[in-house]
Amino acid sequence: VDHSICPEQILCDSIAKLLEFPESLQVLEFADGMVSLVAVRAFVGGPLVGREIQYLRQHMPQVDTRVAAIFRGDSPVPPEGRTVVQAGDEVFFIAATGNIRKVLHELRRMDKPVKRVMIGGGGNIGRRLAHAIEDKYDVKIIEYSKTGAGRLAAELDRTLVLTGDVTDEELLDSENVADMDVYCAVTNDDENNIMSSLLAKRKGASKVIALINRGSYVNLVQSGQIDIAISPAQATIGTLLAHVRRGDCAVVHSLRRGAAEALELIAHGGGKSSRVVGRRVGQLDLPRGVTIGAIVRHRDKGGAPAKGNDSEVIIAHHDTVIKSDDHVVVFVVNKRMVPSIEKLFQVDVSFL
Repeated sequence: VDHSICPEQILCDSIAKLLEFPESLQVLEFADGMVSLVAVRAFVGGPLVGREIQYLRQHMPQVDTRVAAIFRGDSPVPPEGRTVVQAGDEVFFIAATGNIRKVLHELRRMDKPVKRVMIGGGGNIGRRLAHAIEDKYDVKIIEYSKTGAGRLAAELDRTLVLTGDVTDEELLDSENVADMDVYCAVTNDDENNIMSSLLAKRKGASKVIALINRGSYVNLVQSGQIDIAISPAQATIGTLLAHVRRGDCAVVHSLRRGAAEALELIAHGGGKSSRVVGRRVGQLDLPRGVTIGAIVRHRDKGGAPAKGNDSEVIIAHHDTVIKSDDHVVVFVVNKRMVPSIEKLFQVDVSFL
């Protein structure tokens, strides 16, 4: 087996990131976690709402970040310097992972840190999630099967395991779902996940996350009473796409229910064999809707980005020059543009 993919672990990692940054709709990592792409919904009264994007740099001169894309409804809005952010916009910004919280503060009302989490469903995903977060949060997990609940109680150290139905209103009330910072519905039944999330939200849970397999259901419930709907297929497919994309592609994330993509591509070659190496970002022939957000440059020539002092996160601007072995993070608002980006980063046969 050349590569193995574990969908349950990918989903668990995605939900754990959403708990770490509760203001976000999506948190995606590149270059071994050095760079993050975060999606947030701009709210009325936010510091950037009603202002041009270029104001962000003026307001935060010490933190370099870039707005990679804006979606207004289902339509992309070009993220140019004079583009005005409106309330309700879905804004994707990219920055060094250590600066994410500072940038979030500019776009969102900062939510209180997550302390209490309830997980609906004790299957593979629920069990992995509880294992991953029980040392950081107060966790309760609901499992329908008494046998399964017994196994969970034996495996988990600090998680309170409950036996019952996730759609049981009395159970949710008795376990104080109204006091939960986040309720995560991760059973293998879409309807149960949707209904239990709606119940939890109605009873006072601050934020609800539902795992939904059917794509049509995701489109219906996203940004409604359910705060975040996660599709296992969309969360997992990026790992597969990283192995089938042409060129040297390290990471792929599928976004907007498969409509957009974010890629981490490695630049190779020189001025004669490459269309990107040695050129400024502003000189590249990028299709409209494609944004180069960040570059990770490292001294180690072994392929993977070096860590710590051996690497540098560069937020890309029009005068940023791409060098050989740079890891370049590219945002594509329409996946039909991906082949042209792959071709742009492929080296001439003379390099091989």
